[in-house]
Amino acid sequence: MPSKSSARLAALTVAAVCSAASAVVLTSPAHADSVRIHDIQGTTRISPYAGQKVADVAGIVTGVRTYGSSKGFWIQDPNPDADPATSDGVFVFTSSTPKVAVGDSVTVGGTVSEYVPGGTSSGNQSVTEITKPTITVVSSGNAVPAATVIDADSVPDAYTAAGDTAANGSINGLALDPSAYALDYYESLEGMNVQVADTRVVTATDAYTELWVTVKPREHANRRGGTVYGSYDSQNTGRLQIQSLGSTAAFPKANVGDTLTGTTDGPLDYNQYGGYTLVANRIGALESAGLQRESTEKQRHGELAVATYNVENLDPSDATFEEHASAIVNNLKSPDIVSLEEIQDNTGATDDGTTAADVTVNKLIDAIVAAGGPRYDWRSVDPVNDEDGGQPGGNIRQVFLFNPERVSFTDRAGGDATTAVGVTKEHGKAALTASPGRIDPTNAAWEDSRKPLAGEFVFRGRTVFVIANHFNSKGGDQGLTAQYQPPVRKSEVQRHQQATLVNAFVKSILDVQKNADVIALGDINDFEFSDTAKILEGDGELWSAIKSLPRSERYTYDYQGNQQVLDQILISPSIRRGCDFEYDSVHINSEFNDQISDHDPQVLRFHP
Repeated sequence: MPSKSSARLAALTVAAVCSAASAVVLTSPAHADSVRIHDIQGTTRISPYAGQKVADVAGIVTGVRTYGSSKGFWIQDPNPDADPATSDGVFVFTSSTPKVAVGDSVTVGGTVSEYVPGGTSSGNQSVTEITKPTITVVSSGNAVPAATVIDADSVPDAYTAAGDTAANGSINGLALDPSAYALDYYESLEGMNVQVADTRVVTATDAYTELWVTVKPREHANRRGGTVYGSYDSQNTGRLQIQSLGSTAAFPKANVGDTLTGTTDGPLDYNQYGGYTLVANRIGALESAGLQRESTEKQRHGELAVATYNVENLDPSDATFEEHASAIVNNLKSPDIVSLEEIQDNTGATDDGTTAADVTVNKLIDAIVAAGGPRYDWRSVDPVNDEDGGQPGGNIRQVFLFNPERVSFTDRAGGDATTAVGVTKEHGKAALTASPGRIDPTNAAWEDSRKPLAGEFVFRGRTVFVIANHFNSKGGDQGLTAQYQPPVRKSEVQRHQQATLVNAFVKSILDVQKNADVIALGDINDFEFSDTAKILEGDGELWSAIKSLPRSERYTYDYQGNQQVLDQILISPSIRRGCDFEYDSVHINSEFNDQISDHDPQVLRFHP
């Protein structure tokens, strides 16, 4: 997923510019003393006063932001108009610490601006603001306008209208219909004082002091308290991000399924890290649901257990080795084969030319032994320095761990960072030309991305081909709350190319040996219903085994209130045919605020 900036809470830097694809209509403002907040906000996402000066705009201060690069305050008209499409609140950008307090009655003059969080290239919607303000405090201690209640009844079930084709798919110029579309509803409240009550947490508190709740407890809910993202048309309208105007130390450390009891209220903002956000003056009390980390079943004697686990930029300096080892031993029950993604080189993010990762891997193996697990052996191929993407200098790669007491690895010389592994026939059966080896590593599809690692294993006399993957990330895709609807997913172009190559390689194995056991697994960085997954599956060469789970159980990652699939294990027809397999998405990370990785590991058990 997209990288999270360390400046998340300081992400709003004013830019008085809107996307070129959005038609900004500038009108002559009425006499200054007749311009009210709802006039400035207008009935679309773009203010009719954008780029113009206004004066004596009256309102009550409802929230003050004193941190980050977006210092300022929100004001709201205590006498709203009758149009539900026009917001009665607006943000005033001061750039320095505001000299106002909640409850002040003020008049504000300044320039109306449309700021696009993340910049116009992000495709995000804009926020209507008053910039370069002159502020007069008329009185203090006034009652703050009552918060508008956001709940299951008020938020429409439809997410958004389709964008205007004449504006490159932008919804900015469309008239707001808050009774029909969730995004229009939230936009009609932009800058206003809003509240939610007794809301369930659907994304745990993260390192940036934010969490996500849902105001629709029944919307695609699962048994552990989350909200599942099951298709491009089920965006989950009840999700709302929660931040705080108070102390970060006081922010609740919540897990999925917990509840913020009572009232959480404050201004409704919009940012580049998830869109509409309740920036709270008051946060409800945290009530724990007692969510526990899951453990899978131990494989039986005749079963082969294969797992995939993204360990999130693991390098020797990390403090998580014992926890990862415990997870592998106690939660995953020591699988026979583990595909690890995001193993960094021996010097981590230090960009010093190091590509070997033996220190990293052996430190994890030693920790697994100390946790009571087997002494795994391992295989991998070191990448060319700085050619596989990920954290600069880290040289992340996939690594096979395997338990030599249960499974053997068939070593075939010749695999290196730039040599393509092929398929040959030995004694009438498929074999790799190099094991371990990389699939077509010089192909442009793998530019600045991890190359698949192929290996040949033997379990109880039966060969199993395993392909470890880490596809191109979703970085750069437009968000669900983008001004362009449907959002553009530009990153999937490269994943489609990668999926095509992996499918072709699997097909080359099956062309030689129709009944070969082939597993393609890893961080696919795309959903089980995506075109990436469909290309991987091809004409039946593979099948994503997570689809054997009920829809409500299909998730490996939790992002912006949506539990979704990024990690997959795909199986060939010989494994799928008899339905003699078990699949488990083992939820040990994605739902918890103290996660050691942002991915949940996946385990497949079957009889080769």
